[in-house]
Amino acid sequence: MMDWTDRHCRYMLRLLSREVLLYTEMVTAAALVRGGALHLLEYSPEEHPVALQLGGAEPGELAQATRLGVAAGYDEINLNCGCPSDRVQSGSFGAVLMERPGLVADCVRAMQDAVGTEVTVKCRIGVDAQDPEQVLPDFLTRLQAAGCRRVIIHARKAWLQGLSPKENRDIPPLDYDLVHRMKARFPDMHISINGGIASLDAAQAHLQAGLDGVMIGRAAYHTPADILCAADPVIYGTGSVRDPAEAVRQMLPYIETHLAAGGRLHQVTRHMLGLFAGRPGARAWRRSLSECATRPGAGPEQVAQALETLNAQAA
Repeated sequence: MMDWTDRHCRYMLRLLSREVLLYTEMVTAAALVRGGALHLLEYSPEEHPVALQLGGAEPGELAQATRLGVAAGYDEINLNCGCPSDRVQSGSFGAVLMERPGLVADCVRAMQDAVGTEVTVKCRIGVDAQDPEQVLPDFLTRLQAAGCRRVIIHARKAWLQGLSPKENRDIPPLDYDLVHRMKARFPDMHISINGGIASLDAAQAHLQAGLDGVMIGRAAYHTPADILCAADPVIYGTGSVRDPAEAVRQMLPYIETHLAAGGRLHQVTRHMLGLFAGRPGARAWRRSLSECATRPGAGPEQVAQALETLNAQAA
C-alpha cells in the first residue's frame, strides 16, 4: 500500500469506521534511523487505533525504529515480510525474509525487547519454489518462540523473480485453507488472513470459520464505503452504518487545515475518488473532484461542490 495509505487516506478511512485497525504505508527502518525522516511518523490523533508497518532486516536498526514508532504513539508495530517489490528486495527485506526465518525471529525479538508495545508480523505463505506446507509452519514456530503472538498472512506465495508487485497480488493462487490450518495448528496465535478479500461477507466467513482477523487492502481503498461504512455494526457489533457523504463533509475542515499548512488539495482528494464507487452519481463525483483538485487556489469549497454534483446526478 505504498503511496496509498498515507495520513490523509487514513484520516478519511477513520471517518467511515471507528473500530477497524488502520495500517501505515511501509516505512523503512533505515529511513527513520539513518535518514532521520521522522516526518514519516506524523499522523492525526483521530486515526487511532493505528499500526506502524516497518520494513527492514537489521535487528538493531529495527529496534531503534520501533522505539521511535512507540514514542510517536502508534498502537502496534508491524514488521513487513511480504512485500515483493524490486526496491524492497534490493534492501534484502520484505518477502525475501520468508527465506530467512531465523533472522526474522531475531528481528522480532530485538523489536519486542526494545518496547512494551506489541510487535506483529505480516508475511506470505512462501516465496518462489518453497513448499508452503513446510515453510509456513516453521516460520510461525520461530515467530512464536521469539514472542510474536499476532500474524497477518497473505494467502499467496510471492514470486521474487518473474512477476511484478501487481502480478504478485493477482497471479499466485490463493490458499485460504492453508491459513485456516495454521490457525488450527497454532491456536494460541492471533492469525489474520489477507489477500483477495473484497467484501464484509467474505471477511465474516473467515471470522466465523475460526480466524481471528481479516486484513483488507485494495478493496478498502478502491471501495471504502462498501468495506468500512457497515464494518462497525456488522463486524464489531457496535455503532451504526456510516454515510460516506457525511464523511466528505467532515473532511472539509481537515482539508482547510491541510491547505493552510501549505499542502495541496490533490494530496487529500486523490484518496476520496472511490468513496461512492458503484453508487448513483459516482462518475460525476470522480470527474468533478479530479477536475477541481489541481486548479490554482482550489479548496474545500470545490469538494463541497463535487458532493452537490453527485447528489444532483443521483437524484
